[in-house]
Amino acid sequence: MRTSIATVCLSGGLVEKLHACADAGFDGVEVFEPDLVAAPQSPEEIRALADRLGITLDLYQPFRDAEGVSEAEFADVLRRAEAKFALMRRLGMDTMLVCSNVATATVDDDRVSASQLRRLGDLAAAYDVRLAYEALAWGRFVDDYRRAWRIVELADHPNVGVCLDSFHILSRGHDPKGIEEIPGERIFFLQLADAPALTMDVLSWSRHHRLFPGEGSFDLSTFIGHVLRAGYGGPLSLEVFNDTFRQTDPGRTARQALRSLRWLEDRAAERLGAEVPAGLARLPAVRPPAGIDFVEVRGQDTTPVEVVLEQLGFDFRGRHRSKQVRLWSQGAARIVCNEQQAIGQAPAVSAVGFDVADPGTAARRAGLLLAPPVPRRTYAGEEELRAVAAPDGTEIFLERGGVWVDEFEGGAAQSYDPIVSRVDHVNLVQSWESFDEAVLFYGSVLSLEPRPVAEVAGPAGLVRSQVMQSADDGVRLPLNLLPAGQRGHAQHVALACRDIVGLAADARARGLRPLPVPGNYYDDLVARFDLDDGIVATLREYDLLYDRDTAGEYLHFYTPTVGGVFFEIVERRGGYDGYGAGNAPVRLASQLAADRPR
Repeated sequence: MRTSIATVCLSGGLVEKLHACADAGFDGVEVFEPDLVAAPQSPEEIRALADRLGITLDLYQPFRDAEGVSEAEFADVLRRAEAKFALMRRLGMDTMLVCSNVATATVDDDRVSASQLRRLGDLAAAYDVRLAYEALAWGRFVDDYRRAWRIVELADHPNVGVCLDSFHILSRGHDPKGIEEIPGERIFFLQLADAPALTMDVLSWSRHHRLFPGEGSFDLSTFIGHVLRAGYGGPLSLEVFNDTFRQTDPGRTARQALRSLRWLEDRAAERLGAEVPAGLARLPAVRPPAGIDFVEVRGQDTTPVEVVLEQLGFDFRGRHRSKQVRLWSQGAARIVCNEQQAIGQAPAVSAVGFDVADPGTAARRAGLLLAPPVPRRTYAGEEELRAVAAPDGTEIFLERGGVWVDEFEGGAAQSYDPIVSRVDHVNLVQSWESFDEAVLFYGSVLSLEPRPVAEVAGPAGLVRSQVMQSADDGVRLPLNLLPAGQRGHAQHVALACRDIVGLAADARARGLRPLPVPGNYYDDLVARFDLDDGIVATLREYDLLYDRDTAGEYLHFYTPTVGGVFFEIVERRGGYDGYGAGNAPVRLASQLAADRPR
């Protein structure tokens, strides 16, 4: 289906926005009136630019306070409308959004509103313009799409139809199934937006917190299924008001937006099954990764990281035959230390490799979702590893687990029964401008599912955490959004083990000094969980942290931070599925204290 986006979704001037939308691959745009009013270009120049860029101008919006008014006020509505219709003719546009009245409505009567929309339709017809009437969630009298449709039915004018907006419908909890009762030809336009689950007034929620599909909590695939079953054949358009998007690069935001629509089309097609209409885009189907195959740490000097790995019992498995890269492993946990092209860089997580069943298909899916490819020089006899860049720049490798290990030479074979079994999770810190995009990226490209958002109190403010996880828990990616200016935190790699006390004792014997845990923490453990004194004494001795839920227990400890990375050792007992969130404030405070100059 055709794709469109409202210019209000992007930062910059109207010309810059049109270029960004065309470059991303959108078919058309909604022109947000303030963008046109502020533009130095004439309507004719905007129209000519759109023609050169190969995009259509699909919707002029918004026209406000049009119905439910007195006859005296309606005369001014007609005057304003005619001026806009003449402007639309100059732009070459044929559809205008008419919002339900918020400010000037005084008559709560569907027949009056229908009569006024009918007369607006007569005037619009003279300019070959259609009117798409939309129920705003905060409309004075009309705030439900079903009532908006009743008014359009009463108006009974070929130039008057409805606009359906997912935010206005789903934010109010209205049942979207009734959309299927509206004839498809009377649905003149469709606007889509996701949003987080918030408890606040709908106007503020709408103006500041909308998201692109796949980034929030709305069930948009079911919503769009109702619209398509009704017979709608127009564009799928995004209208997202968001403070972050208004401050970020419009080209990047436009690509993020189109990724969200392609993902949504695919989800909707999957949901519709045999009912899927022609033209609804599909993506190559991929299963979520089976696990995390490796984590790469890059820096000018990764020696301090390798010292920590050796203290944790990892084996040096060799140097790469053609690259300045070294491999350490224990069990199925592999850490690659890369000193290439890292002059002046402190060690930090730079790449994560995922074990996927079909790397070629996974890479094609990522390409269709506009994930930037990462070039990698490959010599004869080396595996061709495919990689794309995540929003924060982390390189995401899509490959069959371990097929590249033989390219490392000169190391020792694993000579003992490993205590560490695999990478449990990788915690990736996100900046404010990439957090929501990262949720969409990992959900769409890797088919991971978001878990409920959690907020953790740290010494510098709340830390927002969104876990992206596979259904079988083989892959866990917590994404953390930190308060501005917070120090003492880095990305980290969590390693699963079968005997954390034994590993902690062995690591200490090799010289590891774990992140210290204050004594007050252990006093609090006794009050929280009524643990045996012997257990608490062991936890205290090895700086272990503890959590428990109805399914099981979680024991973990942290290494010191090296550059921008540290390691967490975890032991999950029973069916525990969390991350010890209650312990995060203790860890953050301890890291902050360790980071202070002495």
